[in-house]
Amino acid sequence: MSISSALSSALSGLAANSRAAGVVAANLANVQTDGYGRREIALSQNGNVGDGGVRVTGITRHVDMGVLSDRRLADSELAQTQTRAGFLQEVQSSIGTPDMPGSLSGRIAALEASFVTAASRPEAVDRLQQVSLRAAEVSAAFNAISDDIQFQRTRAEEQIESAVRGLNADLGQVHRLNILIQDAQREGADPSGLLDHRQVVIDRVADMIPVREVPRDDGAVALMTPAGALLVDSSSATFAFTRTNVIAPHMTIEGGLLSGIQINGEQVEPSGMRSPIAGGRLSAMFEVRDSLAVDAQKQVDALARDMIARFQQPSLDATLTATDPGLFTDAAMRFDPSDEVGIAGRITLNDAVDAASGGDPRRLRDGLGAAVPGPEGDAAFLNALGDALSMGGQMSSGDLGGASGSLSTHVGSMVSQLAQSALAEDRANSFAAVRQSGLEERLSAEGVNSDDETARLLLIEQAYSANARMIQTLDEMMKTLLRI
Repeated sequence: MSISSALSSALSGLAANSRAAGVVAANLANVQTDGYGRREIALSQNGNVGDGGVRVTGITRHVDMGVLSDRRLADSELAQTQTRAGFLQEVQSSIGTPDMPGSLSGRIAALEASFVTAASRPEAVDRLQQVSLRAAEVSAAFNAISDDIQFQRTRAEEQIESAVRGLNADLGQVHRLNILIQDAQREGADPSGLLDHRQVVIDRVADMIPVREVPRDDGAVALMTPAGALLVDSSSATFAFTRTNVIAPHMTIEGGLLSGIQINGEQVEPSGMRSPIAGGRLSAMFEVRDSLAVDAQKQVDALARDMIARFQQPSLDATLTATDPGLFTDAAMRFDPSDEVGIAGRITLNDAVDAASGGDPRRLRDGLGAAVPGPEGDAAFLNALGDALSMGGQMSSGDLGGASGSLSTHVGSMVSQLAQSALAEDRANSFAAVRQSGLEERLSAEGVNSDDETARLLLIEQAYSANARMIQTLDEMMKTLLRI
């Protein structure tokens, strides 16, 4: 080997080790950076005739695409179960459990107790007032639950609008990054930074919609859902959604009062097995708005209807006409069974006995339509009201089973059914979280390991020193030759 070829080899080694040290330093600096793929330099033998050494042919970015694809699907599943479980927890909190004094069950139990207490001393006006207050609390509890369910639907509507806006931006960004990556590779530049950023953006998309990544030429990728909807390829898909500012119980997507979702101008199912975007947070938001919340409202409306019907029976109060409302009303009117949707939000205590509305609680003893006071010691009507609340009966609507029972029994059935649904969703969420965590760990194992990078840096320093020592030796040889 000539002195010049030896010098060329040493210089190329210095350059390669300098580049390698920079790559390792970048790896260590980005240990906690989302989407960062571990880098290594790619080396090859110097191809110039007569020259030795190595040359850097590029930077290799290491990411296990199989694990990454599975983790993205797990991200979508976790986002879906989290959204569904979160809604069910909110409804559970709103309805409450029987051991909670402010729960629906607790309010009804307090009303039952107040009937018994008032019937023991029907002449005591304060006890009649307590019945009126407890009844008003029951109707207010129904109102609050209904309002909370509709609030959850309205919030889901807002989240859908925000998600669609962000999704369109992210899909457009993936398309633009594809173009930049292709340009970088054609020009021989390192596209690793662009690849990192694209991975982060696709991860955001996967939280909303499950996606699979399909490689294209020159480093570009196409995105499609497992159901076959193409999101990014030669262009990016555009999602469209029209937000409704206020949602009422009667408003449904089937009735045309709420917006669905469009992809490139074509209407698609927003959730369910036939949906091309099912499985992520976006479809779960539609499930909350159009399915879970609607079902919850249906059950609460059925209970409110049963409450009204128990006190609206013609034989219960002889002082009322066939068109007069009973103890509980539909916004101060007699309840019409054909107008059940949203009744939980409209149920109110009859103004005739509501002291807050100018009524007289003594009508709870004398009859709701009584024109003159009756005997103060007569507890027959109070007992009849208490019996109406506690007597067994089947639900006229809803999906709480066909068993006969008191209103408290039916409320308990709804609470139990809701708890079972929430438990099932929590289990699904726990499984999804464990699966996602395991895949994330596997992906991290392929990423930057600070110990390995530190060891690699020590080897680079040794190689750098060896090349530097060779240059120093060659310099001494040249000086010796010149002195000779």
